Amino acid sequence: MRRVIVNSTPLIALSNIGKLEILKELYKEITIPFAVYKEVTEKNDTASKNIQNSLSWIHVENIRSPENYGLYKAKLHAGEIEVMILAQETPEADLLIIDDKAARKTAKFLGLTVTGTIGVIIKAHKSGFISDIETLLEKLQASGFYITDQVVSMILNQLNT
Repeated sequence: MRRVIVNSTPLIALSNIGKLEILKELYKEITIPFAVYKEVTEKNDTASKNIQNSLSWIHVENIRSPENYGLYKAKLHAGEIEVMILAQETPEADLLIIDDKAARKTAKFLGLTVTGTIGVIIKAHKSGFISDIETLLEKLQASGFYITDQVVSMILNQLNT
């Protein structure tokens, strides 16, 4: 089974469009570091409640090497840093789900395999877990997730080819 470590933005984005369970369908279970858990549950909103109600398959772990915070660029958030530290502490971790461009670049530099919210949605579509990807991408845009119309068109064209 894959060991997948997820940052806060993908959790919140998928929860906001009612598709948090895509992560469960694709990966069975995921892991989040405590900093991500804290970030996604500090608000009393629907996304936070959905995530808290999914803790049977979302596992929260503390990092073992907090001293490694200093090894990362200051512009990364605590959750992003802990995702990478946890991945490095967990040899069987084989996928990180992160949306932030700087965090993705850092993770790739460290040799970690990365995807994002859009990659998860595309994989779920290709795996048959979602059928109307266009509507889902529109909902994602409407929820405040940044994705341009041009990128949406490109995704739809690639999937319809």
